[in-house]
Amino acid sequence: MTGEKTKIVLGYILICLIWGSTWLAIKIGLDTLTPMFAVGLRFFIAAIVLYLIIRFNNIKLQTDSRSINLYLFMGVFSFIIPFTLVYWAEQFVPTGLTSVLFAIFPFWVILFSRIAFPIEGIGMYKLFGVITGFIGIGIIFKNELSLDFGNSTLGILAVILSATMQGGVVVVIKKYGKELNPVSMNFVPLLITGFVLIPIGLLFEDSSQLAYSNNALFSILYLSIVGTVIAFTTYFWLLKRINVVILSLSSFVTPIIALLLGWFFLDEKLNLNHFIGSSLVLIGILFANFGGLLKYYKEVSRLRNV
Repeated sequence: MTGEKTKIVLGYILICLIWGSTWLAIKIGLDTLTPMFAVGLRFFIAAIVLYLIIRFNNIKLQTDSRSINLYLFMGVFSFIIPFTLVYWAEQFVPTGLTSVLFAIFPFWVILFSRIAFPIEGIGMYKLFGVITGFIGIGIIFKNELSLDFGNSTLGILAVILSATMQGGVVVVIKKYGKELNPVSMNFVPLLITGFVLIPIGLLFEDSSQLAYSNNALFSILYLSIVGTVIAFTTYFWLLKRINVVILSLSSFVTPIIALLLGWFFLDEKLNLNHFIGSSLVLIGILFANFGGLLKYYKEVSRLRNV
């Protein structure tokens, strides 16, 4: 495996591990923080860290009209609205179910990719892989899917709407953001999000609920540095190098990571459904990558015969 392919595999594993833990970290933070304020503070701190990285590494911040439009687009439709929806929803929807609902994300990526990249096509392997992976997620969490819809319907719809927006954004960035640096492209949208949501949260949310506990501090710092700076920089670096549908399948892996973390740290029980569903998820990802793996194998065989 070449150095570039090794970095891609390690980057993919990294974002799965990180985003598998962020659902729990969000839930912990919401015990003492309000949703919009928590989102704004998380991304404002992340923007400060990214600014230091940009200055230290002399990274150029693109300021052409296309880049500025993308910054504004990402700020609103990748951070402000979707993350406010998810944070708000986690007050009413269990963490595991939230991650399952967000697993609809790859389906939206497929739909928007067909519109944005009609020549490329999706391919039967990717489509079969996505469907298989989603079935696997459903099996893992099937015992948690019964809810009192009188209290949770809006939360469910909020997560689905967030996944829809994120699916559209990632395809737009894939098509129009090729020249953007993975570090600098996140700095401006995150800064905008912080400037918008922190004052809105202080003005319109119940500030009496705010309490700066150790759990809140851990949640904000972990989500800012690990869940945002490291994860999003890696994600958009990968977006330039692999198929957008393949990348979106990371949202199938994150619920499994969340499940394993609950088993390891919280002594939550695993059952047969978890193992069957996890196996289907892994099979789905394998099928989604099958075309690329087959192409890679043929290329290696060709080079050996030269």
